[in-house]
Amino acid sequence: MLSLENKIPPPLLTLFTAAAMWWLSLFTSPVELTSTVKIFSVLSFIFVGALFALLGIISFRRAKTTINPLKPETTSSLVTTGIYQFTRNPMYLALVFFLLAWASYLASVWAITLIFLFMMYMQYFQIAPEEKALARLFNGEFTQYKKRVRTWL
Repeated sequence: MLSLENKIPPPLLTLFTAAAMWWLSLFTSPVELTSTVKIFSVLSFIFVGALFALLGIISFRRAKTTINPLKPETTSSLVTTGIYQFTRNPMYLALVFFLLAWASYLASVWAITLIFLFMMYMQYFQIAPEEKALARLFNGEFTQYKKRVRTWL
């Protein structure tokens, strides 16, 4: 299973998950939502996701460090300010919100189960290896940060 660590770019995994959600929605009954509720939920999730992504990218740019999730060992500084005071993974959280928007659009409760699988995959094959690299690079500083700030929210 180590061969899966940091191998699939998170945006690509998100697209794969979205396609699987669509496929699953073809075989399940949609939840009856008014168009107002559907539009509001889709736009709300997109807005929150975009906000998390933007704030995460801004924090990384200010710290002049890489945003490449496949090479965490190239990180030049530990970012603990901005949105990183509230979540250790705002850009991955953004992807979850985008998937929630897609599930809302599909009006599929079953599609939401795939979001949980996405999060589990991200936790074990993306976040855990990244955090190992950060612990090696920033030792005690990362350990203290990890105690203060949650992985997701």
